[in-house]
Amino acid sequence: MDTRILGRTGKSVSAIGLGTWQLGADWGEVSEEDARAVLDTAVDGGVTFFDTADVYGDGRSEKLIGDYLIDRPELRLTVATKMGRREAQNAENFTLPKFREWTRRSRGNLEVDTLDLVQLHCPPTPVFSTDAVYDALDTLVGEGAIAHYGVSVETAEEALAAIARPGVATVQIILNAFRLKPLDEVLPAAREAGVGIIARVPLASGLLSGKYTEQTVFAENDHRNFNRNGEAFDVGETFSGVDYNSGVAAAQEFGALLAAEPAAEGFSTAQVALAWVSQLDGVSTVIPGARNIEQAQSNAAAGSVPKLSDAFTDGVQEIYDRYFRVAVHGRW
Repeated sequence: MDTRILGRTGKSVSAIGLGTWQLGADWGEVSEEDARAVLDTAVDGGVTFFDTADVYGDGRSEKLIGDYLIDRPELRLTVATKMGRREAQNAENFTLPKFREWTRRSRGNLEVDTLDLVQLHCPPTPVFSTDAVYDALDTLVGEGAIAHYGVSVETAEEALAAIARPGVATVQIILNAFRLKPLDEVLPAAREAGVGIIARVPLASGLLSGKYTEQTVFAENDHRNFNRNGEAFDVGETFSGVDYNSGVAAAQEFGALLAAEPAAEGFSTAQVALAWVSQLDGVSTVIPGARNIEQAQSNAAAGSVPKLSDAFTDGVQEIYDRYFRVAVHGRW
């Protein structure tokens, strides 16, 4: 597994990490036994970076990771969590007292004194330009509650505002073959500033696995069912905000690109999709989720895909331009 420095944290992390939204059971039920098996499998595959949040299963994901690391004290992992979605999404709620409250809960869930990395969890846009917010985060670092802080964003403009702040270590943003806007300005700005980029939703909520059809049915408690139109949170988080049927068709064309790509030989569509994102200049780590050991094994193995060709990237760009640019490039 390739490793990179995670921005201003200075920490070395695996190019393929693990997103643990699924372990909170927000994508359908996942037992504790299955969740621990996913964590074990990811670690065995070379993963050294876990991403979670205080609202994934109302803290279930954090607690599972905390218990796991207590049982595996020999591991040297970096765990990033997120805060800010436990209250109404008003900029006025992003204060030092709230940050202390939220991080105290996460520290308890993860059973640590100091959190490795805390990210603001896609807060209201004005938060990104509020000096007091960054002062409060700096205070938490000074108090030892957190080692580093970053942001998770919905839009490229929010990412650029955060990158300009000297204390921001990382930016987490949706980046995949169906969401290419971060390549325009965000990745270059992050490289210049030394800010780490954590690429989330790298498989477009599974579309880029190439396994879904127009007839695929998702569980009632799966956000891919209940958030198709942004009923629960930003629609960009579900299938990257693209039209589902268009995504199915585009994923088939993405899969067809593999036949002409020597580096893709022996790898699945999902693995190549992950590898393509992880190989972009400026990306520190990619955080696909996994609900079972097979998915965790497959994701980790994407870290061994050889360097993909420029011709492959040209093919990705052509699919994006034809299917999605008009619909999503100006929105996020």
